[in-house]
Amino acid sequence: MTSQRDISPRAWAELLALALVWGAVFLAVRIALGEIGVLSTVAHRAFWAALVLWALVVAKRLPVPRGTRIWGVFAVMGLLNNVVPFTLLNWSQLHIESGLTAILNSTTAIFGVLVAALFFADERLSLRKAAGTGIGFLGVATAIGLENLTSFDPRALAQLAALTATLSYAFAGAWARRHMAGLHPLVAAAGMLTCTALVMVPAAWALEGPLTLRLRPETLLAIAYYALAATVLAYLLYYRVLAMAGSGNLMLVTLLMPPVAIVLGWAVLGESLPPRALLGFAILALGLMILDGRALRWISNRV
Repeated sequence: MTSQRDISPRAWAELLALALVWGAVFLAVRIALGEIGVLSTVAHRAFWAALVLWALVVAKRLPVPRGTRIWGVFAVMGLLNNVVPFTLLNWSQLHIESGLTAILNSTTAIFGVLVAALFFADERLSLRKAAGTGIGFLGVATAIGLENLTSFDPRALAQLAALTATLSYAFAGAWARRHMAGLHPLVAAAGMLTCTALVMVPAAWALEGPLTLRLRPETLLAIAYYALAATVLAYLLYYRVLAMAGSGNLMLVTLLMPPVAIVLGWAVLGESLPPRALLGFAILALGLMILDGRALRWISNRV
């Protein structure tokens, strides 16, 4: 993990804003799923977000990639970072609480450490990272309840789907590091979301019918939120915080998102999580804090 910088008040504010934006996406998706299918939720997100991002690329007069190689890179990134995880996470929300989906989604950082250790020599699995990942997986096991995975009912499969989505995110991070370094963030985001839309719009059309905006107002608001705020705005915030605070500090967003999703799921959808899910998140948060390393350094400096 890269060395961490001190977080300025402005960086903290934007980090919290990013956590709020991403934490609320689980509620928005669940609302949209009340009227449209899983594939359509993903297709709407990719299509509208790509349009807005290309408008920003044109407005900023950024160069548009034209080579087949870079578009192949975008296609793989779209598959790993959007098609697979968005579809699996959205489907999982049909069977488990949005707050639990957010908790499982936070294991992205855990899988990210393991995948990076496999592919990059400078990301070797140190003792601290191994301890953090081990505790993190203990938290996941607690949240899920391993005994509940033996029946393979829709709820158990939904939890496995959410974990598979986070593994896909982890491989996306490794792919981006290896193949997308040096690209402007707006161009990279627009490219991968365009490739996502080229896959998901036809898939949704074939299996769920053509995309339409003749929907209930709450569904349209949900789509607008997760396509524009939780995708376009979130990408802009993400790269701003990354520039100001560094990748190590940016990992804190994974700790801040689940409480937002849990509270919104309770307040708006009337969801209540079993105690083991909350205990599991506490253990997972401990694992993420060990991975982050900040708390351990603070303790060692005072011993």
